Amino acid sequence: MTPHRSFEDLLAEGADVPTDGWDFSWFEGRATEARPSWGYARSAGERLAGAEAVLDIQTGGGEVLDFALGRAEPDRPLLVAATEGWPPNVAKATALLRPRGVVVVAAPDDAPLPFADEAFDLVLSRHPVRPHWEEIARVLRPGGTYFAQHVGPSSVFELVEYFLGPQPEEVRRARDPEGERADAEAAGLEVAGLRAERLRMEFHDIAAVVHFLRKVVWMVPGFTVQAYEPQLRALHERIEKEGPFVAHSARHLFDVRKPAR
Repeated sequence: MTPHRSFEDLLAEGADVPTDGWDFSWFEGRATEARPSWGYARSAGERLAGAEAVLDIQTGGGEVLDFALGRAEPDRPLLVAATEGWPPNVAKATALLRPRGVVVVAAPDDAPLPFADEAFDLVLSRHPVRPHWEEIARVLRPGGTYFAQHVGPSSVFELVEYFLGPQPEEVRRARDPEGERADAEAAGLEVAGLRAERLRMEFHDIAAVVHFLRKVVWMVPGFTVQAYEPQLRALHERIEKEGPFVAHSARHLFDVRKPAR
């Protein structure tokens, strides 16, 4: 927390912090987010220990997969691959995961997965842009599992709507877990487990807000410090006067199976 620094200094810091990867350690002391009770990375590590061939979709900078593989040692899978669509993250994930023997493949998030049918017995993903259920079903072996944590509906919308104003109801309902369940079942998959939670977030200074919106670019599309300077200044003054800006993230956990033949 940095209560005595100027608006201009905090704004400049939030604008300068690198945004590649999914390491959120920079936010320590500046922003907090409660974590889901199921502990996705730890649970993914337990799944990895019992798998043979694994794919991690949209791995980001590879940090979550790297942690999960560490939890799976010495019983890690023989084959582990990962996809990522953003070039800076491809480079970061490759540098982090190659020493673990993981193949990182550059693949656009909305493209078919560049793997053969029934190539994997476990597919993982943490916060995919959207799940491509038909592709997941295609690359899973019969009896295989998709285990993933998704972003839920209206996640951090207190912050989104501060900058963009009230959002249409169809936007607020996007990423509904029950809608995703129906889509998974339509692709021939069986949903063995689905859990959802809303979790408190706090932003303690305006630098944390700026860095978050630069890093999670779909929250306020086209966000720049210059375009939103008046709103940022007003929010800085509000935080200084009233304390942290509070929002709530939405997360849900999928445990999905492809039926055995």
